[in-house]
Amino acid sequence: MRVVMFGYQTWGHRTLQALLDSDHEVVLVVTHPKSDHAYERIWSDSVADLAAEHDVPVLIRDRPDDEDLLTQLKNADPDVIVATNWRTWIPPQIFDLPRHGTLNVHDALLPKYAGFSPLIWALINGEKEVGVTAHMMNEDLDAGDIVLQRAVPVGDRDTATDLFHKTLELFGPITVDGLELIASGRTDWAKQDRSQASFFHKRAEEDSRIDWTWPAEDLDRLVRAQSDPYPNAFTHYRGERVRVIKASVSEGVYGGTPGRVFIREGDGVVIVAGAEARRGRSHGLRIERVRTDDGTDLPATEYFHTMGGYLT
Repeated sequence: MRVVMFGYQTWGHRTLQALLDSDHEVVLVVTHPKSDHAYERIWSDSVADLAAEHDVPVLIRDRPDDEDLLTQLKNADPDVIVATNWRTWIPPQIFDLPRHGTLNVHDALLPKYAGFSPLIWALINGEKEVGVTAHMMNEDLDAGDIVLQRAVPVGDRDTATDLFHKTLELFGPITVDGLELIASGRTDWAKQDRSQASFFHKRAEEDSRIDWTWPAEDLDRLVRAQSDPYPNAFTHYRGERVRVIKASVSEGVYGGTPGRVFIREGDGVVIVAGAEARRGRSHGLRIERVRTDDGTDLPATEYFHTMGGYLT
């Protein structure tokens, strides 16, 4: 089939490579310009460069809503559009243009975790598996009928970086397999159960700030969800911002006020956590490694010279 691809960052790069390696013909690529957004500077393999290396025409757009783009899409005469990690709304006059419509590939098990940063949100929320969905695009974002879906388990100590690498391996195969199903003439795709749907916004700096009233189990997942190279979970100590690089749930139960720098435990320092901490029923977050604003990594036992004081 003749394929136009809308894609961006490493997800788009991996998908485009799979299409180039397949029997399908990539006739046009549309991608976003480079961005300074913290979450778009990472996993930033260039879709434009890969397309150029294979002599595929490339268009750069923030939003796909201009007449010139529509004209070039019509001239490309695609059988199908593939969209992967496209960051803005695609209008109906584009996604309905190809003979077989538009296949969107999203790194979540839809209908849950539509929108942005699904792996990070899923890890924070304690999901037991994550995955990738290939679905037909319609007027509602990430809401179209499901063509294929593949899942991978979330390990007990997985980080968002681990989940990125696990799910990235699914993008190329699920795209090519989805196109084969479409080319076969099938249209009996699975409807999404919209009663189970959830939609998440882009993550920003505030979303990485540690709230010490969260249970330690949730904070542990937040730290793992904001693993390098993502912007790390952070807090403030004596007026200085400190990033938490490694942490775990304490073995002991510690009572008091959330945020209190309380006690050394093993290789870490326990911070009182949880809205019910005052009742003495909560585990704390054992911080094991921190990073200061100048980029210095330190064991928590070296950074917190004395016990006492509060993280805010």
